[in-house]
Amino acid sequence: MTDALRRLSDEGVAIWLDDLSRKRITSGNLAELIDQQHVVGVTTNPSIFQKAISHGDGYEQQLTDLATRKVTVDEAIRMITTADVRDAADILRPVFDATDGQDGRVSIEVDPRLAHRTDATVAEAKQLAWLVDRPNTLIKIPATKAGLPAITEVIGKGISVNVTLIFSLERYREVMDAYLAGLEKAKAAGLDLSLIHSVASFFVSRVDTEIDKRLDTVGTDEAKALKGKAALANARLAYQAYEEVFGSERWAALDKAQANKQRPLWASTGVKDPAYKDTLYVDDLVAPGTVNTMPEATLDATADHGQITGNTIAGTYEQSRAELDAVAKLGISYDDVVQLLEDEGVEKFEAAWIDLLNSTEAELKRLAPSEG
Repeated sequence: MTDALRRLSDEGVAIWLDDLSRKRITSGNLAELIDQQHVVGVTTNPSIFQKAISHGDGYEQQLTDLATRKVTVDEAIRMITTADVRDAADILRPVFDATDGQDGRVSIEVDPRLAHRTDATVAEAKQLAWLVDRPNTLIKIPATKAGLPAITEVIGKGISVNVTLIFSLERYREVMDAYLAGLEKAKAAGLDLSLIHSVASFFVSRVDTEIDKRLDTVGTDEAKALKGKAALANARLAYQAYEEVFGSERWAALDKAQANKQRPLWASTGVKDPAYKDTLYVDDLVAPGTVNTMPEATLDATADHGQITGNTIAGTYEQSRAELDAVAKLGISYDDVVQLLEDEGVEKFEAAWIDLLNSTEAELKRLAPSEG
């Protein structure tokens, strides 16, 4: 079952699971995926926690204790989510040690309601790092305009970061710049750069979902021929940008100080359109030094019938640029698409967080001890 996943790993792609729940931890499932499916990391987001806590089991005792203590709903959610992340980090610790800190990491996101507030994001990132208290944690910060200076500040304090919700090539370059600026701050402060890690989560499938919808509206044969191509083209050009930035003189100075490259992470890799092969955003985004974080369905599909044929990004830059240019010539604005996707991404995570707040508050009230 795992030959394709092994080949993917051998090509330099780190396989991370885009899911976490207490049941997955306590049942031994996460350990099994690490042992048998080459999983070397875990990512979470507000939607994942909302699903796990609202519909999963294993949280009753902790919720009862929190209700007895009469904690606020915000504190309850942080206690629950950081406990899951801490336990997952402990399970992944051997991978972290074996890879010198590159993998074996678990990501936890700052409160999405802070996405447009720089100072609050920095404060929350520091708090989460302290709460989880594991060296193999990544704090997720969204790549909003307000998030960029927060990335620099948090990296500058020596906290490892997963930058999330990246859709545009321009924003991705700004993210890499923010990371390098953070490393330079950390270096100036005398911190050990070899201990600071980062990934940049470049979202894939949602780009096709939005652009395909607009191509359908155009409706011509030329438009139909471009369906399913924009997301791969966008991600491949992101890898080109990564090669340029981490081949620069600015990077060379940090490299000498034992800094780590900020790896591109392919996120949102579950196929949304059933017309496309379910391993599309895995098979066609293979390149060394990358991470692919997959929902379990995509992980299983890749294990079962993934076609890993070597590097599928090298040599594609000219064609990728031509495909995005062809989309633009049909009147579809790239800038409009990526801004819409960023805005929607923040809104979806915020809505999931609010759902989580509401459902957790209801549980705390249900489990609260009666007075008297």
